[in-house]
Formats: sequence, C-alpha cells, structure tokens
Amino acid sequence: MPSASQQDRLFSGGMPEKFARNIYGTAKGRLRLKILRERMLTELPLEKKGLKVLDAGGGLGQISCWLARKGHHVLLAEPAQEMLDYSAKRLQRSGVTTLNASIQDLAQQLPKDQQNFDLIVCHAVLEWLQQPKETLLELLQLLKPGGHLSLMFFNADALLLANILKGNWQRVLEKPLQGKGKGKRLTPISPLKPNEVIDWLQQAGFEITATTGVRVFNDYLRLKLPPEATPARLLDIERRFCQQEPWWRMGRYILINAKKGQLSDSGFK
Repeated sequence: MPSASQQDRLFSGGMPEKFARNIYGTAKGRLRLKILRERMLTELPLEKKGLKVLDAGGGLGQISCWLARKGHHVLLAEPAQEMLDYSAKRLQRSGVTTLNASIQDLAQQLPKDQQNFDLIVCHAVLEWLQQPKETLLELLQLLKPGGHLSLMFFNADALLLANILKGNWQRVLEKPLQGKGKGKRLTPISPLKPNEVIDWLQQAGFEITATTGVRVFNDYLRLKLPPEATPARLLDIERRFCQQEPWWRMGRYILINAKKGQLSDSGFK
C-alpha cells in the first residue's frame, strides 16, 4: 500500500501553467495574495531582517520571492519538481533556495543543524494531503520555540456554503465535499474546518495571534453587479470584515498566524 505522502495530491503534468493562469493570474488570485501579504506584514515580525524562513509546499514561490526580497533567508520546499522548474529563474533572481521535497521528507533531507526556522509558511497545502493533521505535526517540529507560523488552508465550511448557493444540493446531502486527487480539477481532497485546525495548534502549544478569512465575499458573488461594485470597493469590504466575527469564518481560505510556545514540543494531545 502506498504511503500517505504518495497519495497526496501533487501538481505536475501541466498543472504549474494552470496554477499560474487560473489561480494567480486572476482577480481572485490577486485579491488572495494582497490580503495574505497585508496580514503577514501586520501580524508577523517581518521587519526583522534575516529571518530563517521555510515555505513548505510553496508552489510557484510567490510568497517565497516576496519574503526573500524583504531580506529574509528563504527555503522553498516543494514536492512537485515541475512547480520549481516553472519558476526557477524568478526564484533564483530573488535569492530563494529550493528543495524538491515533501513536508514528510524534510526531517530526513535537511541537515540536522538546519531544521530550526524562525518562520514557517504553509499556504494552501494541508487541504491536498491525505493526513493533514499528522503532517502539520511533523512540520511544527521544524519551528524554533518562540517562532511564528503562517498557515492558510481551504475552508470546508465555505465549500459547503458555496455548493448550496450553486444549487449542488444532492451533492451536499449525499457525498463528502472533497476532491479525489485525480485529473486537473482543483477541488481539495482534505478541506478543513477552522475550529478543528485551531484546536490542533492550541493543543500543540501555539498561541493563535490572528485569524483571517481570505476572500470572505468574493467567491459568493453570482449575480450581475451594478457599476458601483468596483474591485477597489470589494477589496475595502474584504479588508473591513476579514477578521470580524462571524464573517472571517466564511472565507474561502482561512489564514492563521500563530506563535510557538517557548517550551512547546509541538506534540498533539
């Protein structure tokens, strides 16, 4: 039987181009990246130059390149070599170090003296894994006590709401709302509930410093909009409500920034 890491969803076979075009090259992709960067700048100690950063499953490296340009030492670990090849020139120009490895293999592939990071970034990764909780546990072992985690994942509650609004009621009633990890569809195989992930982190000795809904309203806009509904106004609305109860819980993605306790061993109870 293949291991869990072998069953995880990897993005090869033309998927880097699809990611660049359909995720990062769209208005919703740009909105996601803008909110992410704003919250990271506000909630993480990025003003300290020279942080040792691990971008776990960093894909095409948008966040890695941004952090490296800010003066941090960034290692981008990505299991799909095609993703690294697609962005190789941009990553090299930005000074990002790359490693073709899954999260589960990092402890074996990294030298023992290079397994303590000041900041770990893990954005839109857990939802593509067969064992997201167990994999997160492994990842947290690589963070220094007092270090910071920036974790973003696909929101299972938002997926349910979106399917109800689209009229996929039979699917909601009968089937789990998750992908199968096959083909070129981009439905995650393990969407996660916000409270569940927060519990995991708190049990591991982490302080939750901020929770944000990323694209709280954008993905539910189905009707033809009036002229005054401009992208700039939507961005203002997203900024205003992305951390307010109950609205942040509706985000298509949930961003959690957290700090590891000084005495934490990152072990789940």
